[in-house]
Amino acid sequence: MTDSHSLSLTEGRAAVSALWDRPPEMTAVLVLGHGAGAGMRHRFLETVVDGLHRRRIGTLRFQFPYMEAGRRRPDPPAVAVRAVVAAVEAAAGLSPGVPLYAGGKSFGGRMTSTAAAEGRIDVVRGLVFLGFPLHPPGRPGLERAEHLARVAMPMLFVQGTRDRLADLALVQQVASDLGPHAHVHVVEGGDHSFAVPQRMGRPEGDVLDGVAGAVHDWMTRAR
Repeated sequence: MTDSHSLSLTEGRAAVSALWDRPPEMTAVLVLGHGAGAGMRHRFLETVVDGLHRRRIGTLRFQFPYMEAGRRRPDPPAVAVRAVVAAVEAAAGLSPGVPLYAGGKSFGGRMTSTAAAEGRIDVVRGLVFLGFPLHPPGRPGLERAEHLARVAMPMLFVQGTRDRLADLALVQQVASDLGPHAHVHVVEGGDHSFAVPQRMGRPEGDVLDGVAGAVHDWMTRAR
C-alpha cells in the first residue's frame, strides 16, 4: 500500500483532514472526494489510490466537513463545494506544473462537478466520476446531471452495469449529450461500488485495479 501523508485543509472556519500520496516520477494528480456514507480511508478509495500510485498518479483524498465532525447527513452543496475548492487548491500547491484532475466516489464526484460547473476549480484539466449518482435507487432521472452542461472540460464516468443509482443507458445518454469530451468506462457486473457477482470470478482488488488502469489510460489520452 502507499505511504500517504496527513494534511489539514481549511474549509471556511473549520479544518478538514486530507491524505496526500506522491509516487516517484509522478505524472498527474487526482483530487478525490469520498462517497456519502464512508470517509477518505474507506477500503474502496484505499485500493483505487494504491492502483493509481503504481501508475505514477498522485492523489489527494479529503474529508467533507460532516464526515470530519462524525455526522451522518452530508453537507449542503455550498459547504461541500468549499471543501472541494480547498482540496484542489492544496493539491495545486503541492504539485506545481503537474497535470491536475479532480473527482471522487459518488457524492464526492458530484460535488466536484458542481464546483466545476460554478467555475471554481478551473485549474483542473478534467473530472473523474467513480460511480456518478445520477438518481435515487429505482427512480431513474437526469436532473442530477443538468449542471454538467456547464462543465467545459473532459469527464470520465466509471459506471457499473448493476448500479442502482445510475442506469447505464441514462449515463451513456448524458455522456452523448455532453459531446466528445465525455467518456464512459463500463465495469461489467459492477454495482455502485463496482462489486461484481461472485460467479464472475473477479476479486474486488482486481476490479478496482482495473478502474485505476482505466483512469490512468483516460488521463494519458486527455493530456
